[in-house]
Amino acid sequence: MSGLRIPLGGGLDGSGTPRAVSLLAPNPSPMTLEGTNTWVLAEPGAEAALVVDPGPDDEGHLRRVAAHLEGRRVEAVLLTHGHADHSAGAARLAELVGAPVRALDPAHRLGSEGLADGDVLSVGGLEVRVVGTPGHSFDSLCFWLPQDHAMLTGDTVLGRGTTVIASDGDLADYLSSLDKLRVTAEKVAARALLPGHGPVLPDPIAALDAYIEHRGERLEQIRRALAAGARTPAEVVEIVYAEVDRSLWPAAEMSVRAQLRYLERL
Repeated sequence: MSGLRIPLGGGLDGSGTPRAVSLLAPNPSPMTLEGTNTWVLAEPGAEAALVVDPGPDDEGHLRRVAAHLEGRRVEAVLLTHGHADHSAGAARLAELVGAPVRALDPAHRLGSEGLADGDVLSVGGLEVRVVGTPGHSFDSLCFWLPQDHAMLTGDTVLGRGTTVIASDGDLADYLSSLDKLRVTAEKVAARALLPGHGPVLPDPIAALDAYIEHRGERLEQIRRALAAGARTPAEVVEIVYAEVDRSLWPAAEMSVRAQLRYLERL
């Protein structure tokens, strides 16, 4: 995509688009990949900005984000969802930059305003459209930047690998959200997905098609595991995720539980 920012050496820090830049949080793990992407959004040259997903409550990272914003007015801190690797630093960053925290879940807000599907934010000439995408969690949101033809996806779509359906998520909702994003990406000619973890995805339709296909394949694998005699989520994981690093099995079991609930409702 013309306009994508890819740092030298292929790193994630500093990647993005003309209106979105990632500041990588120092919280790498098997679940967070290289770490959480904290996104700073602003129209080039504008004095006003937004921050999406401050990440963990890491003082060094939060002060770095605040320093990056020096000289600009932060209108709000936005959350794609409330999981701690995205939201734990929000209150401290809000204190550092003097801004409210806006989220779908009232439990994570600081200030009177929340966020909901269909909201449109306008900050210093930058437009941000809120897209409700429940599934990974009940409160997951994506943010569409029409001027960059780019979508911030939080944990709904990762830059590498696939997303866990967390204990506060739902697979039926997630599948509907993927379909919604796929239709939207084609309709608006999306050129990039900006994930909460991992690198920028320059081919949104291919990425979403791969996610949708993967979910179908996983459901079929679970059906076969059940037919082979698996009776518990742990037994399903042993069969379906046999080649996956065992450190990821607890997360896989969360997703299996979500998939079993989904299959029970069919």
